[in-house]
Amino acid sequence: MPKNPFACNECHIILADGVDQCPSCPSSPVSSDWTGYVVIMDPARSEIAKRLNIEHPGNYALKVNIR
Repeated sequence: MPKNPFACNECHIILADGVDQCPSCPSSPVSSDWTGYVVIMDPARSEIAKRLNIEHPGNYALKVNIR
């Protein structure tokens, strides 16, 4: 069974396989317990990116649960 990659609790970016610390928010906790998935390609033209305060292209979780 494949394991969920980690997502940052601060910026919600989904990290690459094997990465367990966010490069943008190194002090923020990460979790493999997240839900929702959105791909932002052009944040300047994306209404979703504006609503989620996303400034960089990438894959993002909509909700990250920290235990």
